[in-house]
Amino acid sequence: NSLYDSCPPSAECMTAQVARITRVCRRTTLALVIMRVLARHAFRRSNWTGASVRAFSAYPHAVVLPKDSNQALGIGQYAIDFINGKYGETVDDKVWERIEMFHTDSVMCGVSALAMKTNAPTVLRNEALTYKDSNGATVFGSGEKVSPEKAVVANASAVREWDSNGTVFGYNPSIPGHTAGEFGHNDFYPVVVAAAQVTGSIDGKKALRAMIASDEIRGRLAEVFSLKSYKIDHVVHGAIASAAVYGALLGATPEQIESAIGMAVAHYIPFRAIRAGRDLSDSKGSSAAISTEAAVLSMRRAMAGFAGPKDIFRNPESIFRFFEPTTGGTSSNKDIIDITLGNKQ
Repeated sequence: NSLYDSCPPSAECMTAQVARITRVCRRTTLALVIMRVLARHAFRRSNWTGASVRAFSAYPHAVVLPKDSNQALGIGQYAIDFINGKYGETVDDKVWERIEMFHTDSVMCGVSALAMKTNAPTVLRNEALTYKDSNGATVFGSGEKVSPEKAVVANASAVREWDSNGTVFGYNPSIPGHTAGEFGHNDFYPVVVAAAQVTGSIDGKKALRAMIASDEIRGRLAEVFSLKSYKIDHVVHGAIASAAVYGALLGATPEQIESAIGMAVAHYIPFRAIRAGRDLSDSKGSSAAISTEAAVLSMRRAMAGFAGPKDIFRNPESIFRFFEPTTGGTSSNKDIIDITLGNKQ
């Protein structure tokens, strides 16, 4: 709040604060190899023995979700287990340091975007402040609580506005099939902060652990499915991770998280039309924020009893099997896909 409350926008102190924060936020985007968060030793090809393997000798707490399993349910269970410490203190100190840096970086980017009165973050913050909720979360620069999904869309939009916070690439040749090369950004930490504010019982370490879980889920998905290859915006992986982590922090069951992931994938898929052309709109910078708003709302609905599509990763009409048909899928869809993707300049 101090950035907004300590002096008026025209005062010298505000100018100095904005200049200092903006210098931090305009640095070159970090290019990161997605972190292995559950072990100190790097994964090696010799440890791989097949899709049904549940753990590896050099990577004892790895969780593998086989292709013939309900992976949406598995992601929900993983998020709950990891965030609640089932795997013990296996996170490397460097990972804790890195996640603190990523989060700090994202906050500085977000606060400076608002201080500079950039359009989308300002519009979405003002919108959020009209959705009062005493049991909700806050937006940057205000202590007033609003609906959590509205706090998330406002804060995540601000974080991404400068396009300067961390970038990750899903590429791990040590594991067969994990070289899809999808990318993404650290735009999703406001989900964890919102959950902490809603519950009032999440300490800093658990919040950081949840941020690591979000990056881990998003990173693994980015390794195995390239959204951009099918003109789908890369933020979908982050939305899936956000639904899982938000639900895990609020005490959702794995089945409720599965339901929320099903809703997010079935109802809210953004296409890369938002990035086409020379004159880009606010939709480009706010894509992650809007998808994550939908993910949090889906999770809230699931916890209220709404039943979304089950087992969405194996659903033959969802994006994953529609664009990459597998055994039991509808192979005729492949012709439709080729025609659709061919009709582009």
